[in-house]
Amino acid sequence: MRILVTGGAGFIGSNVVDGYIRAGHRVAVVDDLSSGRLENVHPDAVFYREDIRSEGMARIFEEERPEILNHHAAQMSVPVSVADPMLDADVNIRGLLNLLGLAVASGVSKVIFISSGGAVYGNAPEYPTSEACPPKPLSPYAVSKFASEYYLAYYHHQFGLGYTVLRYANIYGPRQIPHAEAGVVAVFMNNVLEERASVLNHFPGEEQGMIRDYTYVGDVVKANLAALEKGRGEVVNIGTNVGTRTLDLYRNIFHAAEECGLSPDASLATPLPEPARPGDIPRSRLLVDKARKVLGWEPETGLHRGIVETFQWRLGSS
Repeated sequence: MRILVTGGAGFIGSNVVDGYIRAGHRVAVVDDLSSGRLENVHPDAVFYREDIRSEGMARIFEEERPEILNHHAAQMSVPVSVADPMLDADVNIRGLLNLLGLAVASGVSKVIFISSGGAVYGNAPEYPTSEACPPKPLSPYAVSKFASEYYLAYYHHQFGLGYTVLRYANIYGPRQIPHAEAGVVAVFMNNVLEERASVLNHFPGEEQGMIRDYTYVGDVVKANLAALEKGRGEVVNIGTNVGTRTLDLYRNIFHAAEECGLSPDASLATPLPEPARPGDIPRSRLLVDKARKVLGWEPETGLHRGIVETFQWRLGSS
């Protein structure tokens, strides 16, 4: 297949590109390198440095004629979206609409859209949370992701454009950068390596931190491969159905450093408590029964194994 991956120089997108190329697909990457890195781009991928909102995207669609659009590019920070909701909507909504118009015009068969199960459900009454739970987004970032899902449904209804929505949990793994809440694993690893204290954001009465569903990027790649052929018109959670408090995550990373032969400063064994930030939610944990049924996918990598593999990559890339 001919696949166009937006955000393909970023943490998750570049791993997905690698997976597509290993499977024998022709892949083109679009990334403005605002957070992505050129060195992440697979050497066999065609690379375009471009903003998804730009008129220049038309030339790329004309040249590549993709069959599949895999849309990972996004303004991905909850705090940034709270501080600047106009920017968030401009990138995440106007950027998507630019791509969808070009996808229809150039004959794209399907869009694989990356949404956020860790954000769109908000303070979900159902925990762990299935796709049947009505989203209640509590940040501009979450609102833009949920609105984008509705735009996809509209373009399917109006133009017959196929789509699969993957609602990610908190993804971690090689190439992750310490940016936004979703980058907490990278933040903690950098702090341990640089002997700097970490911060544990928490709500009152939840001193061990918020609960999140941490999912290894290698498993996410397999979900994106499955979505090429399966899940048309479906919204699917991609997670582990395992909740981990922030303090337990930090301790896991601290001990993984020791397993990797490091001697982290014992005074840094416990992060410093700070209040939750605007847009934070107390807990998020995703049911993935639908992913098993619709995509034939399930998570395979436990948190400790994934953390150790990520630390080993981090040490090797230093």
